[in-house]
Amino acid sequence: MPPDLSWAGRSPAERAAAGRAARRTVPRSHHAEFTPAAGRPDPVDVIEEQSATRVPELVPIRYGRMTESPFRFYRGAAAIMAQDLAGTPTTGFRAQLCGDAHLLNFRLLASPERRLVFDINDFDETLPGPWEWDVKRLAASLVIAARANGFGAKERAGIVRAGVRSYREAMRAFAGMGDLAVWYVHFDEQWITERLPRQGVSARGRGRWARAVAGARARDTMQAYRKLTRVEHGQRRITPDPPLITPLGDLLPDVERTALEREIRLLVERYGRTLQSDRRFLLEHYRVVDMARKVVGVGSVGTRCWVILLLGKDDTDPLLLQAKEAGPSVLAPYAGAGGHRTEGERVVGGQRLMQATSDIFLGWERVEGIDGRQRDFYVRQLRDWKGIAQPEIMRPAGLRAFAEMCGATLARAHARSGDRIAIAAYLGGGEVFDRALAEFAEVYADRNEKDHAALVAAVRAGRVAARAA
Repeated sequence: MPPDLSWAGRSPAERAAAGRAARRTVPRSHHAEFTPAAGRPDPVDVIEEQSATRVPELVPIRYGRMTESPFRFYRGAAAIMAQDLAGTPTTGFRAQLCGDAHLLNFRLLASPERRLVFDINDFDETLPGPWEWDVKRLAASLVIAARANGFGAKERAGIVRAGVRSYREAMRAFAGMGDLAVWYVHFDEQWITERLPRQGVSARGRGRWARAVAGARARDTMQAYRKLTRVEHGQRRITPDPPLITPLGDLLPDVERTALEREIRLLVERYGRTLQSDRRFLLEHYRVVDMARKVVGVGSVGTRCWVILLLGKDDTDPLLLQAKEAGPSVLAPYAGAGGHRTEGERVVGGQRLMQATSDIFLGWERVEGIDGRQRDFYVRQLRDWKGIAQPEIMRPAGLRAFAEMCGATLARAHARSGDRIAIAAYLGGGEVFDRALAEFAEVYADRNEKDHAALVAAVRAGRVAARAA
């Protein structure tokens, strides 16, 4: 089902009253609770069920990455947490969810106006649902990352409370704004730079931030082009790096490769119809010259993902697109399937709704011929000014500052589609909700460590195969 808009015709006073009334049915302190459901499925079974639809030879890479640490396991375990969150208290207020709002899915991105903005990045699991679920996934990720850094319980609690407080205070600010004003809000590099000293980040930490900004600007299409391609027999081609990057010529026999290449070319041609007319016109300037299978992320390993090299006026004018398979959201069994016709449209629609600004080449297409099956894809640029956080090198003040940025950004995303006035009234001006989520995050981090240990044990017992890559 789509985000709930039943509140749109009500007055601000009525919406605020509904938010305060929800405290009686779901006290804010109850969000501290988490008890695994009776008969909770084996976490390895849940992961294996997902793997059954993926490229078989890539699945061991997924397990290899997930066994590396509890945090890497958590990144790949959105399906496990979705079923756990379904049993937690919710107010009934819905918003468009990221569905996988862990801290590494917040990063620097390029706007179409060539400005760096801080926003949510990954929307594979996006779906309308209870706003609390995204906040809890973010909170638990902060504890898991802080444990990996050896931070104590008091430091971890402070980090989570800071992130949740930032969400709460931002939501209260958005509640006082008009709908159009909320839609125009974005967080750029200046917003972050100005906040860091106030958040207690040291000069050394601010220096790392400045280097991260410079690095993000350097991670553009031309950098990816130089890194991922080479000239062979006078033609530009994608450089093999198996199993992470495998050109079609190395992947399939000639007949099968030709058929798949034709399908991917059609995908690029047809997906252009989902772009704005001016962007579709720009895409038509480019021609497809090569393509390869690419392994991406942690949780996404094994999904079908293609990197496609296109050239414009000459071989100094590249465009690198990534076409990634879109399956059903892990939230769908618990939040409803949503109203989109294809899973690719679901991902793109959710991303456009939650992000302040999105990639100009973001679109979707359904393909009938790849692997002889109907598959949904969404398409975007492979790399365009991306800056990824490194929580493993953050000190407590740095991780706390990053948590605050994530909290405010998530609130902005939820405020675009949810009843921000009711949610803000429910949260209130005190720290009851903040403290509750700090408790929840610790308990869930314990659960995540046990689930990670279960996968490690399954690998050691030979139940599943894992490989490093």
